[in-house]
Order: sequence, then C-alpha cells, then structure tokens
Amino acid sequence: MNRPHRPPPGRPGTTPTRSRRRWWAVELAGVTGLALTTIGTPAATAANTAGHNLATANDRSPAGDHHDKNDKGKKEKKPPGTPVPCDTDALIAAITLANARGGATLNLATDCTYLLTTDIDGAGLPAITTPITLNGHTHTTIERAAAADPFRILTVNTGGNLTLNKLKITGGSTPDDGGGILVDPGGTLTTNHSTITRNFALTSGGGIGNNGTSKVNHSTVSRNTAGDSGGGIHSLGLLNVRGSHIDANIANAGGGVFESGNTVTIKGGSVSGNQAGTTGGLFVFGANGVVTGTKITGNTSSGSGAGVRVDNTAQLTMRHATLSDNVSDISGGGLFVAEGDNVAVVEDSLLKNNTTTFTGGGILNGGETVLRRTKLIGNQADVGGGIQNFGTVSLFTTKVTENIAITTGGGILNNAGTVNLNTATGTLVINNRPNNCINVPGCAG
Repeated sequence: MNRPHRPPPGRPGTTPTRSRRRWWAVELAGVTGLALTTIGTPAATAANTAGHNLATANDRSPAGDHHDKNDKGKKEKKPPGTPVPCDTDALIAAITLANARGGATLNLATDCTYLLTTDIDGAGLPAITTPITLNGHTHTTIERAAAADPFRILTVNTGGNLTLNKLKITGGSTPDDGGGILVDPGGTLTTNHSTITRNFALTSGGGIGNNGTSKVNHSTVSRNTAGDSGGGIHSLGLLNVRGSHIDANIANAGGGVFESGNTVTIKGGSVSGNQAGTTGGLFVFGANGVVTGTKITGNTSSGSGAGVRVDNTAQLTMRHATLSDNVSDISGGGLFVAEGDNVAVVEDSLLKNNTTTFTGGGILNGGETVLRRTKLIGNQADVGGGIQNFGTVSLFTTKVTENIAITTGGGILNNAGTVNLNTATGTLVINNRPNNCINVPGCAG
C-alpha cells in the first residue's frame, strides 16, 4: 500500500483536521477498492457515493434550487475543485473516480509529498484517460519512493488530457520512455508553473516522453536523465515550450530537448547547462523548429553541435535568440546544420563565445543557413572560428567579429560550399584572428 510522506507536525496546512479525515473516510470508502482495477458500472456507483463533492466538467447546479431574496442577482460560485488530503491512496482513488466520471479538478494538499510505492501498469498513479487537472500549492510534490520498483510517475493515455498546476514531479524511473511523464499518441499534457526534476528513462525522455501534444508553460524541466535521447524532453509529437527552463539534463543525444518528426516551438526561457554525446541543448531531427527569445547557453557535447543541431531533413527558425558559451568536442559549438536538405534561418540573434576543439566554433553548416541582422562574436575553434561552411551560407546585415581560429579561418572558413556575404546590406567580417576569411569572395583576409 502507498504511504504519504508528511512533514513534521505543527506546520500550517500539513495535517488534515479530524472532520476532514472523517469526510474522506466516508467519501472514499466506496472507491478505495476501485483504485487499481474498476472503471465500469461499479465506479459509477462509487461516484454516487461520493455525492457532489467531486467537481467534473458535467456538474451542474440541481434544478429547482431556491435562493434567498438577498442573493438575487449574485452569481453562484462553483467550487474550484475537490480537495485531496495528504494521503497517497486518497490521490489514487480520486484519479480513478475522476477517470470513471469523465474528468475532474483535484486540489492537492499544501506542504505535502505524495509518496508512491506501487507500480500501476508502469506508473505510480492511474493512467489519465479523461480531462483531469491536478492543482498543487506551496511545496506539493508527487514522488516515487527511492526503494520502490522502477516506474514513472504519470501516463497520459490516448484521449487523456492532464493539466498540472504548481506541482513537482520527481523520482520517476522506467526502463521505457518518459521517466517522469509519458504522453501517448492522442494524449495531451499541459504543465503550468510546475517542476519536472530528477527522473530517469532508460531509453528516451528522462523528464517527459511526448508522443502526443505537450505544452510546457512557465515550468522547469531539470536534472533528468535519458539513456538514449531527450534528457529533459523527448518528443515525437507536438511540443510547445513557453517561458520555461530546460536545464541541466543529460542524454546520449539531445540533452535538453530532442524533437523528431513533428514540430517544436520554444519561446523565451532557457535551454542551458545540458549534456549529451551529440547535441547538449536542442536537437531538431527530421522535424520543424521555431525558437524565439530563448537563451541556449552553457550546453556541452562530446560529439557535434553543442547548442543546437538541425539534422535528417529538418528546418529551424531562430529569432531574437542567444547561443552562447556552448562547448563541443568536435564541431559546431553554437549551431550545427548537418549536410543535406537541412535549413536554418537565424534572425536578430547573437552567437557568442561558443567553442569547439576542431571546426566551426560558432556555426558548422553542411546544409543551408541564412543569417539576418545577427552577430557572431568571440567564437573559437581550431579552424573556422566563426563559421565553417560545406554548404550554402547567406549573410544579410550580419557582423562576424573577434572570432578566433587556432590554425586558420578566424571569421569564415569556406571549404567546398558557397558563402554570400551581401555586403551591400551592411554585412561585416572584421577583426577576426588570425584572418577574417578563407575562400570567401568579397572578404578581405
């Protein structure tokens, strides 16, 4: 049986009142036995037992209610949700009942850790199959017990729609995908002001494994680990990240975010301090990516593309973004655009102080890259300090300055491709060491 982890007595909001305990004893008496198996007709009976306390999308005020004349003109306020005491079995029962009734809003306890000890089909809580909102409060956590068998925290099944508000999800561990949360195809996850941290997946998606639709709003996905790809988030579906921090995650590929085959949109926030064998920060693989106003900084890679990688027929647009202080052991410290039909458009952005041991400190381009109103400053490599090019690079109103190559091509090294400087727009390649350009028409060495 699952047991909650309660803080020391005497702290405000940590211990339910005796009347609240009696209420839950009565209300959940008919549903506790349904927590793991029953979602059919008996669950409906349990729903009737629970009366009108569980707020669902279909709840309405009973017909024929009478109001005092003093209440005339006042709007009746519906309860915002059903309180769930600091008791893990109560949370399991409440989710089970919510699934049976077609959805609910559940208000979890303040200063409470719901400690999960039992594997329920690969997760610590019942799979989400309907629209369910879990509202946390101050210091509300759902955590897998360290001594428990491996399982993730939550699964969102096809047709499920889970919203997390002010919650911390931690300690999940799975031999599959989605260490913290797994979203199945046709499922939807929304996190608001929540934290997904210290979860582990042996394959992909240490924090979140998204195969459906995920929206990460003003949240933190940090210190998660994946054995394969997507230490923070691995996505095969639609991914929208807004005002969030995807930081300090670890994977073999795509330490922060790995998007494959669909679309990732990142606005604001950061993708920082992540680590991977290939691409520490953002890996767009056979997908479309749009990044706006995001700081992609301090990511590391023992392979290619420390900050951002565009590969396998992918497209990326970056606007008002910062790629800085990313470090690759091989190539493409800031941005790596792989050979082939891969396209990157970078506008109004800054690539600064990115480094690599070998080639392409700021950018390594093997596909097609367009830079508009962008600055490459202080990047460093053995060759091609600012840009190493094997494909086509076009610069408009762009400044390449103070980049350093240990051997040659301080600003731009063009190997076998085409570099269009478009100097009439104001593009400048100056003050790079030991030289500005190699094999670039219109650029003074």
